[in-house]
Amino acid sequence: MDVPATGARFGSAGDSSGDETRARFERDRHLRALRARWRTASLAAGWRFPSDWALPEVDAVCAAVVRHGSTGAENALAGLGRARAAAGAGLSETLSDLAALHAVLADPHAVDGFVAPDVDATPARLLRVTALAWADVATDQLVHTEVTDPLTGLPSAAYLRTRLGEIYRGGVNEANVLLTVSLDLTAVSGWPRLTAMILAADAVRAVFDTGECYATIGPSAVAVLAERNERLATRGVALRRALNERLSVDPQLRDVARPLVSAVRLPGTHDRACELLTELAHS
Repeated sequence: MDVPATGARFGSAGDSSGDETRARFERDRHLRALRARWRTASLAAGWRFPSDWALPEVDAVCAAVVRHGSTGAENALAGLGRARAAAGAGLSETLSDLAALHAVLADPHAVDGFVAPDVDATPARLLRVTALAWADVATDQLVHTEVTDPLTGLPSAAYLRTRLGEIYRGGVNEANVLLTVSLDLTAVSGWPRLTAMILAADAVRAVFDTGECYATIGPSAVAVLAERNERLATRGVALRRALNERLSVDPQLRDVARPLVSAVRLPGTHDRACELLTELAHS
């Protein structure tokens, strides 16, 4: 899985600034190429939700591999394992994604990213680092079921599931609706993805400020548990306007982070409602 670090300086010894610029350009080119090949391989291996694959931690892993090879990427892979767990990706899917990276690096001639990922062929130390980091977060989520998402400040999906349980036990599920905000972040990478979610959370808090329950339910989705009443449609329009106003301020998000606001009736049972949350998190 090791690859040589790139970005060595080249050119005449007297042009250090030009050498550094060319080296930085070459390093960025390798990083973008590795990221694209890895994504292609991961999707081909069965990654279920393409819009959720890209995370800032993906870029951190690519940067570590490009600079140091896989031997210097263990800390970055641990960060990715934690981020995958926090985003709701399962362990099997997370390790398959790691196997896709390993397959891409093991076959540098497969420039299109079409390789055959094999978890069993992935170095054990990388599997261990990634799996342990994933497990740390997953275990913490099980213990603290009402944890607040540190990025957006909104409660987690686990908290929303708890509140849904109360709704169903009270027999008032038909009087409530899930209003969801989904952002299309397929073309957004790195920290702008996080900025988009922070702005979305701020818009939700501004519009639903009368005691409604809302939560981050996925890497690019927020849900509000609201009453079905005559104000719902008006507030949905206000939320869409607030989202567009906030996202338009950032030039990196203005044209790509398209918000979709939709209202979904609660199903007949709490179990089915929890399944619905999972579906909406990746819609």
